[in-house]
Amino acid sequence: MRFLFLGAGAIGTYIGGSLAASGHEVAFIEQPGPAEQIAREGLTVETAPGTRRVRDVTLFTHAAEALDAGAWDVTVFALKSFDTAEAVDQLLATGRPVPTILSLQNGVDNEPTIAARLGAERVIAGTVTTAIGKPGVGHVVEEKRRGVGIALGHPLAEGLVAALDAAGLAAKAFREAGPMKWSKLLTNLQGSAVSAILDLPVGRVFADPRLHAVETASMRECLAVMRALGHAPVDLPGTPVRLLAFTADRVPRLITRPLYTRLLGGSRGHKMPSLHIDLHAGRRRSEVGFLHGAVVRHGARVGVPTPVNAVLTSVLEGLTAGTEDIEAFRRRPEALLARLR
Repeated sequence: MRFLFLGAGAIGTYIGGSLAASGHEVAFIEQPGPAEQIAREGLTVETAPGTRRVRDVTLFTHAAEALDAGAWDVTVFALKSFDTAEAVDQLLATGRPVPTILSLQNGVDNEPTIAARLGAERVIAGTVTTAIGKPGVGHVVEEKRRGVGIALGHPLAEGLVAALDAAGLAAKAFREAGPMKWSKLLTNLQGSAVSAILDLPVGRVFADPRLHAVETASMRECLAVMRALGHAPVDLPGTPVRLLAFTADRVPRLITRPLYTRLLGGSRGHKMPSLHIDLHAGRRRSEVGFLHGAVVRHGARVGVPTPVNAVLTSVLEGLTAGTEDIEAFRRRPEALLARLR
């Protein structure tokens, strides 16, 4: 198959490099600096079975020249959710036909955003559960292999599952996009906004009984919205989401707190969630509105109250915009708890 990746970030490099190493034609649209470096040095994909060094990829610095280069089977989006609409509009602005887009992004609103511009038949929903680190341009490390999910229903979907699986990416097909994407969203909520707001590691968040209660409430709100939408949790590759949902919804916090502290905190090691990284790197943009904020928006649509996710979204968006004082919350759980009350 022929794959065009919009950007060579961590997921794009990992998926694209693996596909190229297994014989597929892969190209990236990237900024001139990174594109030049990748063209010179190639891609390095480190996994447990070994390191793949890939040079057989094509680099473009302009969307028009990439779309002129031939009939790509899919364009792969592994972007932050706040970049989705602009990215589709930039592709459309070239005046060239835009290939079907495979969205491997977090959040539940990217596929509808793409479909609104291209049509529902031109988008495929996907998700990545493997943990990937990016120590440098064109260089990624598979930190914990879990897999990739692809929703069926598009003529290319089964071929994508086969291609990704043959590339060693542990791909799995899902009958419906909604349960798959919402199940991934549920996992993305764990410790994410609270860690960013308080500048605390996820393990510390779950070790604090007060913050553990906040996390549990956030996940329970998400599960209530999922039920109202008709989406049951599904297990994702390497990720027992149904067990997570059951424990969050039914098991007393006295039992789940040490379990979550060990599993969720320990599984990250010293790595912080992306919401934390974006905030404390001063990037002035956050995906919180597409994660916790999505629970709030969809909850309002189906009549499910989501007060905890609303506060987490509001505070983190304020910190990101500079309208909230980051030092007022840094390692001060009582400041966040006061807002939640």
